[in-house]
Amino acid sequence: MNSTRRIQILDPRLANQIAAGEVVERPSSVLKELVENAIDAGSRRIEIDLESGGTRLIKVRDDGSGIDEADLPLALSRHATSKIVSLEELEGVTSLGFRGEALASISSVSRLELASNTADDPAGGWRVVAEGRQMEPRVSPIPHPRGTSVTVRDLFFNTPARRKFLRTEKTEFGHAEEAFRRLALSRYDIGWVLRHNQKTVHQLRPADDNAASERRIAALLGAKFLDNALHIDLEATGMRLWGWVGLPTHSRAQADQQYFFVNGRVVRDRLVAHAIRQAYRDVLFHGRHPVFVLYLDVDPMVVDVNVHPTKHEVRFRDGRLVHDFLFSSLHRALGEVRPQDGSAAPAAGPAAQARDAHPAEASDTAVEPRWQQQPMALHSAPGGEREGRPGASRVREFMAGYQALHPEHEASLLTPQSETAPGGTAAETAFVERSRLAPERVTLPDDDPTQAPPLGYAVAQLHGVYILAQTARGLVMVDMHAAHERIVYERMKTQVHAGALDAQPLLVPVSLAVSVNAVETAEACREAFTRLGVELDVAGPETLLVRQVPTLLAQADVEPLIRDMLGDLERYGRSDRLEAHINELLATMSCHGSVRANRRLTVPEMNALLRDMERTERSGQCNHGRPTWTEMSLAELDKLFLRGQ
Repeated sequence: MNSTRRIQILDPRLANQIAAGEVVERPSSVLKELVENAIDAGSRRIEIDLESGGTRLIKVRDDGSGIDEADLPLALSRHATSKIVSLEELEGVTSLGFRGEALASISSVSRLELASNTADDPAGGWRVVAEGRQMEPRVSPIPHPRGTSVTVRDLFFNTPARRKFLRTEKTEFGHAEEAFRRLALSRYDIGWVLRHNQKTVHQLRPADDNAASERRIAALLGAKFLDNALHIDLEATGMRLWGWVGLPTHSRAQADQQYFFVNGRVVRDRLVAHAIRQAYRDVLFHGRHPVFVLYLDVDPMVVDVNVHPTKHEVRFRDGRLVHDFLFSSLHRALGEVRPQDGSAAPAAGPAAQARDAHPAEASDTAVEPRWQQQPMALHSAPGGEREGRPGASRVREFMAGYQALHPEHEASLLTPQSETAPGGTAAETAFVERSRLAPERVTLPDDDPTQAPPLGYAVAQLHGVYILAQTARGLVMVDMHAAHERIVYERMKTQVHAGALDAQPLLVPVSLAVSVNAVETAEACREAFTRLGVELDVAGPETLLVRQVPTLLAQADVEPLIRDMLGDLERYGRSDRLEAHINELLATMSCHGSVRANRRLTVPEMNALLRDMERTERSGQCNHGRPTWTEMSLAELDKLFLRGQ
């Protein structure tokens, strides 16, 4: 039947309805397009009204520059826009919208009305609607304040096939609220109001400083996000990365709190996701997802935003440079977290959970209660120390034990030992024996509470598994095996990756049948493979020979590893597959070589472990991503016993 039809031009409404299939998926898609237009108009306040999840009504009101009466007929026409006029402007576009087809597409599947005013006099407003199969615009005067209002009613009323795919009101509003959340996080300088069925859901004031921005994040994502997040602001090679990244121990079962913006535009990009996933790989528990609100500012000329119908994806001119910048920045920021930074403990306590349950009552910083616990009158212990805090002589003893564990000539906690303690490994015996030497090598200040270490001083060991320590803020509990495992792991990584990896030639080279592009990638990255201990030779247009691999991976299955590395290099410009496999082996070795549970430690040994945690990267998590320590403040302890209430 179709073969007998002649080629003809589609009528405007049908053409717009086809275009709407790409742009308008559900009410949240309409909301996104309308609000992006309001942002491009320079608005300082945007109000959004929804009914029935947006299926019955979507109204967006802004106080931007407005649309002139003469331009209103074109506002609802396809491929009509004021945002770009040349290819040069398209290649360096800075506005959120630029195609000029969103309003035409939306009006073809709904009842749309646009009212606008460019003057301060409300009597100078005009409205436009598009009617009929030809969608002819009709303009008429209407009172309206400065700015623009777009009202969309009865979405998909004339396309029943599209309407039946809409979900329940609750589901559609959930998608619309998520779209609002992304938009509100993209511009802190704009005030926002979201109402659903005449009920205010969000009312956000403009934020002009970091504290106000954090209040907005707490209102949208919960105070618990900020309690467990780091603020970063880094610049390099013409790029700036800033925002908030969650601690590895504050992760989610699903990727529902991940927001990444490029020049103010929210994106979901594979290259970005890969870089962030790599930065968290060594510290995140299996199957969990990190949380973050990150902003990347780059030159608009080096990023192409015209690669996806909804503009959710972007393409970078130098993807490898962007990937390396994101990975190195986040990897370094997460690695530099130390207990002395004053960050939240890896495991959130009752106070954080209470703030999460009542976000409206949450604040940016912990507020001390009006009541304070009165100090108890403790008797003086021998040596002039109180039970509540070790004296200077006791501190010297602790630190002497710590230095005995890590003398200057020591290279590793895993130094082979000829004899082992009963029931322990060689590393455990080394751990204990070094602590008994206890030479006094440092001069400590007098008993001064301001000099207390971040993780405090050990007071007891529970069930041979946990270390209890008193800090200036309250109580710290440490999983000694998990903490020591991370310490040993980081030392082994430093030793292995500090120089060239020991390599082992293969008796029989492994032949790989690959694509021509993979062969070109292998030749271009030959130096990188050599640095990692891998030797590749080209044996043909589509054949590679693996002649050498790192000694640690001599027993590994080489073929899938090399294929994965080549795939990463082609897609992202870099690969850490080999390093990841080596780190997995080191993690296993450190797990078996660290202090075991039910191993009785002396107080100096426990304090030595605490001091080592304070200077070790990523000591807040073990090699498997589990937390190594948690803290309860004095206020939280008092709350457990109803003190001061």
